Amino acid sequence: MNTSDVAKLLGVSASSIQRWVKQLGLPMEKNERGHYHFTNEDIELLKKIHEQLQNGTLLHDISPLREKKSARIGAFKAVENDVALEKLFSKVSKLEMSLNTKADSVVSYQLLQHRREIEDLQNHVNQLSQQLELLQNQVKEMMSPTQIDKPLVLDHGKVKRKKKNIVSSIFGF
Repeated sequence: MNTSDVAKLLGVSASSIQRWVKQLGLPMEKNERGHYHFTNEDIELLKKIHEQLQNGTLLHDISPLREKKSARIGAFKAVENDVALEKLFSKVSKLEMSLNTKADSVVSYQLLQHRREIEDLQNHVNQLSQQLELLQNQVKEMMSPTQIDKPLVLDHGKVKRKKKNIVSSIFGF
């Protein structure tokens, strides 16, 4: 029987049946579509659960009245040829060792390459620092005080004097 048929038989909703199965962990069979399929034994169990609920027992206080169906145990084929398994294991071990060796050589190469790149960058930084110092020295020379602070140079023993114009000499500016 399916869920709706059992629900009609017991006088409850189909969702109540599904809730009982899930909350009580009842091992009900399902079909290929995932719908419950109830046997006569399952229906009797659900009737007993329904009676307990009608007598006032809470759902979480009800313990399933029958043992759960035993889980299906899968069969496996015993390994008959241990020699083949050992050969396979040794091949895998050799492959792992060669893979580790290859990885180590790749990492070593990458480290050397990075070291070269770092050295090149350090040389470039040193060159830029030298150029910066040279430019700073040139800027200092340009910003230094002009020749005003230097002493006057005499030409043939005479001091060059600035000529006053006529207006300033008359009025005494």
